[in-house]
Amino acid sequence: MIKSMTAFAREQQSDEFGTLTWELRSVNSRYLDINCRLPEEFRAQEGRTRESINKRIQRGKIECGLRFAPEMTAETEIKVNAPLVKSLIDACQQINTRLHQPSEINPVDILSWPGVVAEAEQDFKAIYAASEQLLQKALDELVENRLREGERMRELILTRCSAMQDIVGNVRQQLPQIQQRYREKLTARLEELNTAVDQDRLEQELVFLAQKMDVDEELDRLSVHLTELCQVLDRDEAVGRRLDFLMQELNREANTLGSKSADIQTTQASVELKVLIEQMREQIQNIE
Repeated sequence: MIKSMTAFAREQQSDEFGTLTWELRSVNSRYLDINCRLPEEFRAQEGRTRESINKRIQRGKIECGLRFAPEMTAETEIKVNAPLVKSLIDACQQINTRLHQPSEINPVDILSWPGVVAEAEQDFKAIYAASEQLLQKALDELVENRLREGERMRELILTRCSAMQDIVGNVRQQLPQIQQRYREKLTARLEELNTAVDQDRLEQELVFLAQKMDVDEELDRLSVHLTELCQVLDRDEAVGRRLDFLMQELNREANTLGSKSADIQTTQASVELKVLIEQMREQIQNIE
C-alpha cells in the first residue's frame, strides 16, 4: 500500500514520574529528513529516536518533538546550594558598594541562578523506557495516518489513470477517420487550386504525411506506462520516485502526441492528457 508523506500523530502518557508527550509531523521531501526537538534530559536518547524513525519511515521531512513535565508533589523539597547562594550574595553586596543607588537583593533572582536549586535526582532509565514505548505508539499512529491518506491518494490517481486510458482508447479508435479527414481536406484544397497534380507524387506525399501523423507508437507507450502505473500503486514499498519518473514519461508521450497532431481531436486529447498528468503529479509529490 502506498503511503502519504503528510501526516500528524500525538501520544501522551502520565505516570508517577510525570507526563510525556510525543508529537510527530511529516511533510513531503525528496529524502528522509529528521528534526528532533528533545528536552535536555533526553538528549542522550536522540540517536535511538532517529533509529526508531528510520526503521518505520523511508521518505519525508519528520518534525519530532518530546515534552516532559515532571510530577510535582506537596512533599517536594527545594534543595538550595547554600555555598553558591552565599557567593552570589557576597558578589551582589560588593557591587552595591560601588553603586550610587544600591538595590536590594531579590531572593527570586538568586533562586533563578543556574545551579542554586538542586534538582531532585530521578531514575531516568524507567523514564527513557517509557518514552521509547510511547514513541512507538506515536509512530504506529503516524504510519496509520500516512497509509490512510495514501489510500485516498491512490484512488484519486487511479481515477485519473482510468480517464487517461479512455482518452487513449478513443484516439486509437478514431485514428482511421482522422487520417481520412486529413486526406479529404488536402484533396479538396488541391481541387480549389485547380492545378494539375501528379497522382503518384500525391500518393507518395499522402503516405509520408500519414507516417508523420502516425501516433500508434505514442499511444502504445502511453498504454504501457498507464498499466505500469496501476501495478506500481499496488506495491508494498516506497514508490514515490518511480511514480514521479512515470509522470515524466507520460508527459513526454502526451507532448509528442500533441506535436504530431493534425486534427483538433488529437490536439484536445493531448491537452486533456497533460491536465490529468499534472493533477496526478501534484498527488504523487506527497507519496513516500
